[in-house]
Amino acid sequence: MNYSQFLLMMPEAALVAILIIVFFADLLMKGEQKAKSLGLLTALLLCGQLVPCFLAAPAEAFGGMYETTEAVNVMKLILTAGTVIVVVMAQTWLESENVKRYAGEFYVLIVSTLLGMYVMMSSGHFLLFFLGLETASVPMACLAAFDKWKKKSAEAAAKYILVATFSSGVMLFGISFIYAATGTLYYNDICGVLGDSYSFSPLILMGLAFFFSGLGFKLSLVPFHFWTADTYEGAPTPVTGYLSVISKGAAALTLLIILIKVFSPMAEYYQPMLWGVIILSITIANLFAIRQTELKRFMAFSSISQAGYIMLAVIGNSTQLSTAALIYYVLVYIVANMAVFTVINIVEHRGGNTKMSTYDGFYQTNPKLAFLMTLALFSLAGIPPFAGMFSKFFVFMAGVSGHEHAPFWSYFVVFIALINTVVSLYYYLLIVKCMYIKKTDTPLPTFQSDNSTKIALALCTAGIVLFGVAACIYDWIYASAIL
Repeated sequence: MNYSQFLLMMPEAALVAILIIVFFADLLMKGEQKAKSLGLLTALLLCGQLVPCFLAAPAEAFGGMYETTEAVNVMKLILTAGTVIVVVMAQTWLESENVKRYAGEFYVLIVSTLLGMYVMMSSGHFLLFFLGLETASVPMACLAAFDKWKKKSAEAAAKYILVATFSSGVMLFGISFIYAATGTLYYNDICGVLGDSYSFSPLILMGLAFFFSGLGFKLSLVPFHFWTADTYEGAPTPVTGYLSVISKGAAALTLLIILIKVFSPMAEYYQPMLWGVIILSITIANLFAIRQTELKRFMAFSSISQAGYIMLAVIGNSTQLSTAALIYYVLVYIVANMAVFTVINIVEHRGGNTKMSTYDGFYQTNPKLAFLMTLALFSLAGIPPFAGMFSKFFVFMAGVSGHEHAPFWSYFVVFIALINTVVSLYYYLLIVKCMYIKKTDTPLPTFQSDNSTKIALALCTAGIVLFGVAACIYDWIYASAIL
C-alpha cells in the first residue's frame, strides 16, 4: 500500500489530529476551568480545520474507494463551521455541575462523528460509505445519552441506537443485493453495469429500496421518522441541534451523490419514490408540529419537514443546480436552526424546561433573545428578506429543473411543498405569539446571556441576514457544485 495516499485525505487527516489533541488535552488538563478550556481549545482547532477543508483539492485514493470533489469539500467546510457553533453554544450546558467533568468526552464524540460524516461523503465504495456511516452514528448515540441520569435522555439514546441498528441492517441488506446483482461495490462500476442493462433485476430494485429505506432513517423522512421526536426531546439540547442539522446535511448530500453516481440509470424507479416521501414528510410533519406543546418535539417535526424540503433538490435532473441548492439550503438551515436551539439551550438552563408555555411573555423580560429567535423562525418559515426564503426558492427551482419530457409530477410536488410553506408559517408563528402576545403572571425572569451564547447567536444571526443578500455566497457554492 502506498501510504502517501493519506496525504490526499487532508481534511480527514487534520480532523484525526484534532481528535488526538483533544483526547490528550482531556487527560492532561485539571482544575475547575477544565470544561471552559477544553471548549475554547476545541472551537479554535475546528476553526483551524476550516483551512484544510477550504484548500483541499478534488482527489481519489485507494483505488477509487475514497473520492472527494469540490462540492464535498464545500459541504465539509459548512458542516465544520456548524460544528463550531454547536461547540460554542454547548459551553453553557457543559459548565453545569452534572456534566462539566464529562466535557472532554463530549468534544471527542463530536469530532468523531464529524469524521464519520467526512468519510461517508467522500466514499466511492459502499464498504467505505458504511464504515463512515457507522463512525458517525455510534458516537451520536453516546451523545444522546449524555444526560444519563435523566430518564428521557436514556430513552432517547435507546430509541436512537435501536433504530440506527435496524436501519443499518436494512441498508446493509440492500447493499448485499446490489453486490449480488452487479458483482462490485464501487460506485462507478455499479453505474456502468446498470447503464449496460436494458432491464433491471428484482435484486437491484430491492437493493435500491432497502438502501433508500436505511438512509431514510438517518434523514428522519416519513415513514422512517418515528424515533425523531422522542430522541430530540430526550437528548441534551446542543446534541439535538447537532443531530438536526449537521447529521442531516451530511446524509442528504451523500444520498444525492449515490443517486447520481450509482443509480442514475434507474431514475425512473427512484424518482416516484422520492416524490411520495417528500410529500408525506413535509405534510405530515407540518400537521404534527401544530399539535406540539414541547419545543424540542416541535423542532423535531420541523426538522422532518425541512428534510423534505432538502429532498426537493434531489429530485431535480440538473446535477449542478441540485447540488448547489442542497448545499445552500443546508448552510442556511444550520444558522437558522442553531439560533433557535441556542435560545432553547439558554432558556432551558435558566428556566428548567422546554415547554412552549415557558416562552409566554418572553419578549417583556428578554426582548433581545425573543427578537433573535423570531428572526430565526422567520428564516425557517421562508419569509423574505431572510436567507430561508432564498434557500427555499433555490430548492423549488432545482426540483423542477431538467424535467422537460414529464414535468407534471415534479411541478406537483413543488406545488404541494409551496402550500405547506404557508402551513409552516402558521406553526412557527405560534412561538412568536407566545413570546409577544400571550400574557402570564410568572414570565421568565430577565437574565444575562453568557459570552458563549452571545457568540453563537451573533454568528447565526449574521448568517440569517447576510446569506440571503450576499449573492456571492450562492455563486461560490454553485461554481463549486461539481460531483
